[in-house]
Amino acid sequence: MKNLFIDIETAPYNAYIWRCFTRFVSHDMLRFLPRDGNIICVCYKWAHEKKVHSIEWNKNGDKELIKKLIPVLNEADHIIAQNGDRFDIPTINTRILAHGLGPVPTWKTIDTLVIARKRFNFPSNRLDALGKFLLSEGKIRTDITWWTDIIENNDPKALARMIKYCQKDVTLLESIYNLIAPFHQPKTHAGVANGLEKWTCQHCGSETVIKNKTRWTAKGTKQHQMICKDCHRYYTISDKSFRNWMEERNSDRNLV
Repeated sequence: MKNLFIDIETAPYNAYIWRCFTRFVSHDMLRFLPRDGNIICVCYKWAHEKKVHSIEWNKNGDKELIKKLIPVLNEADHIIAQNGDRFDIPTINTRILAHGLGPVPTWKTIDTLVIARKRFNFPSNRLDALGKFLLSEGKIRTDITWWTDIIENNDPKALARMIKYCQKDVTLLESIYNLIAPFHQPKTHAGVANGLEKWTCQHCGSETVIKNKTRWTAKGTKQHQMICKDCHRYYTISDKSFRNWMEERNSDRNLV
């Protein structure tokens, strides 16, 4: 399975406002300057690699960045991001459309923010807070001058700081995901994806599994909860898959 961890940093939109604490900015107030809303940089890391890669925009905007990014996203089995379902992926899609580079496939995503909200009760589900709660480390601190130096002055040092900040977010994201993923059902059956039977571990694809207990659904369907002896995660299989596992296990015993 090719798991891709990703984070993006974007440029803000410029708008005409009359005072601070403006409660509402209509679309008529936006200036729509050439690089408004563009992706400044994207950082990504494959789960099976140590290196964090980065792609950055140029003085003309993010079109070349998007061209380089699309093949990377197409290669991934899962794209993992914090708030990726509501921000990163829609933003990327918007930039693809803006440059006329689509269409693209509907990528399979895993959102750590969704997992955190659904499975836990953390005091805050922000990436910085999750990092401090689970790992005793948070994000790199930033301020608005990083964005203004990049956007208004094309400052290479500010852009380098931004990329470093984004790369740290990616490594933090991966560490958090590895901790919370066992509490959430996988989106792809790892065993079947590797050509194995449905009774294999859904999380890692291992064949070294044991039965934990039998249970029934509200409709009376019989299911079996399994435990993987390699990754120690729980998953549920149908009664038919369970019988196939029993046949496989008995066959192995007869060969001994």
